[in-house]
Amino acid sequence: MIAFVFPGQGSQKLGMGADLAQASEHARHVFEEVDEALKQKLSAVMRDGPESELTLTSNAQPAIMANSIATLRVLEKDFGLSLENAAGAVAGHSLGEYSALCAADSFGLTATAKLLRLRGIAMQDAVPIGVGAMAALLGADIDKATVLAEAAAEGQVCEIANDNDPTQVVISGHREAIDRAIAMAKDHGIKRGIKLPVSAPFHCSLMQPAALRMKMALGDNPPKEFTVPLYANVTAGKVTDPAEEQELLVEQVTGRVRWRESVLAMVDDGVEHFVEVGGKVLAPMIGRIAPDAKTTSLVTMEDLEAFAKENA
Repeated sequence: MIAFVFPGQGSQKLGMGADLAQASEHARHVFEEVDEALKQKLSAVMRDGPESELTLTSNAQPAIMANSIATLRVLEKDFGLSLENAAGAVAGHSLGEYSALCAADSFGLTATAKLLRLRGIAMQDAVPIGVGAMAALLGADIDKATVLAEAAAEGQVCEIANDNDPTQVVISGHREAIDRAIAMAKDHGIKRGIKLPVSAPFHCSLMQPAALRMKMALGDNPPKEFTVPLYANVTAGKVTDPAEEQELLVEQVTGRVRWRESVLAMVDDGVEHFVEVGGKVLAPMIGRIAPDAKTTSLVTMEDLEAFAKENA
């Protein structure tokens, strides 16, 4: 069984999608629809920058989604391989869960772009700049990271944001608490902590104002039935009910991204091949979580052609 997986924030880079747009009208149509939905030439920012504008949360989130869906459309329209026929499951890392829902026809492309633009703005607005921070703990498993986060909190927020793989956990919370955690990392048997270049402390309880805004937005634009089952970030479990997924997307704003557990759950359910659509970020993580699983990254036309031939 194949699972299609979709990358999250941090996977953006200048030039993303430009070659696909040049080679395929179907990719161009995706970028044009997202531009129209957002009333912004986001595709030009993706192609030409400046990088500082692309990395803004409100731009990066819809841009990463647009690139993933453009990649998928090329696979479907140019190479004749549909997600519904090829995949037994979908999942996405943080914002990638929205990409996965769009891929599975639960959200339309325009709705997904608008939801992610709002999500980016809401997450940025939830905490004043400089108050929060995030850090990657390298050489940390979830148990070591949990003990460290609790020790560093000292009455402030310091929580597990992403359980990425057996060697990397991301923490999020008040800046001072994150600084303490970085300083204490080696004492807790962790190789090191690196502060991440993000503008807000995502996936922690400080994001509650953003969760409330997303609850309203998703109430107005709820997910519809999806064509393949989805594995949700906050439960690491299979979801088939759109109403349940709507609630999980709200919880996801403040909740932990249980990526490691999600991959293990998919493997337990029979997934043997993970296909990352529009990036090369999740595949290495999956390799560390499930070394026996096959991974493929679809980024270029050559990647897509080779995958389509292999799975014709």
